[in-house]
Amino acid sequence: MPIALHNDCFLRACLRQPTPHTPVWLMRQAGRYLPEYRATREKAGNSFMGLATNVQYATEVTLQPLERFPLDAAILFSDILTVPDAMGLGLSFGVGEGPRLAHPLRDEAAVAALQVPDLDRLRYVFDAVRSIRAALAGRVPLIGFAGSPWTLACYMVEGGSSADYRLVKSMLYGRPDLMHRILDINAQAVTTYLNAQVEAGAQALMVFDSWGGVLADGAFQRFSLEYTRRVVAGLRREHDGQRVPVIVFTKGGGLWLKEIAGCGADVVGLDWTVDLGHARAAVGDRVALQGNLDPMALFAPPEVVAREAVAVLERFGPPQRAGGGVDGHIFNLGHGINQHSPPDHVAALVEAVHRHSRLQRMPA
Repeated sequence: MPIALHNDCFLRACLRQPTPHTPVWLMRQAGRYLPEYRATREKAGNSFMGLATNVQYATEVTLQPLERFPLDAAILFSDILTVPDAMGLGLSFGVGEGPRLAHPLRDEAAVAALQVPDLDRLRYVFDAVRSIRAALAGRVPLIGFAGSPWTLACYMVEGGSSADYRLVKSMLYGRPDLMHRILDINAQAVTTYLNAQVEAGAQALMVFDSWGGVLADGAFQRFSLEYTRRVVAGLRREHDGQRVPVIVFTKGGGLWLKEIAGCGADVVGLDWTVDLGHARAAVGDRVALQGNLDPMALFAPPEVVAREAVAVLERFGPPQRAGGGVDGHIFNLGHGINQHSPPDHVAALVEAVHRHSRLQRMPA
């Protein structure tokens, strides 16, 4: 029998059920802004992959933010590029640099050779999920995640981060057949990967479409959203008798909010450019919403951080409507937390979200 959750606010909000407060967690909440993370990474030889592939270390850093802050969910410590790495593209992280793939997809032969990876090559991820679930002991839910097919394709063609996406967009426009093959393989791989995370114990799933917003209108629907929709359609939505909510986050996707809300996910994540009140009105009762404080707000004094958090909650409005319906809201940043963010400012944020959202639920 699975261990009962002590705090299920996050899962309830994902499913648009009543909660005593607005749950809060932060993208990249286990990371370089915490000195204890940096200490653990040093033990791992200052290697990101050394950290991510070691079950003990991955468990340790996943739980570190929960020891500091009363967050309402944990998220697996890993990286979206574990899937391309398992495909044989050779993932590495240089000191002070972003991710690099040693064998990017630059020609027809490389694309033709691409295959869905053997899940055994990702077993360290599933072992980490099991370890983290055991260590959490029902404290809060665990979120598993993967990159969207399009976002993975960006890295797989560019070979790393990009300022202009010239290579991947050249393929998209010049050889759409090759791009669709990459995306099809990626969609199959991501679906299988996420389902294996659920089997290992992930209680919610998130698809990071980090680079969907770099696409033109029309191209976004064909090359990003369509493949995200395929992933969502193939996911296990129940495990051990419990619903497994799915979150889709497209950075820069505000223009396509209504379309993203129709992709089959339970929750749509929003970046900081989207007005939460307008978003809530636009999606109605179709999905819950996650977001969307500007990560840079965390560099303001703690009292300003708290004020900005309250403004986000007020913009969403009362979570329970007069007619009895509930519109779920999960508080988060509009993108991942910056590595230089002061931890005491994060503490001020979490406290303000919990305090003010409880006040929002008090009878008038």
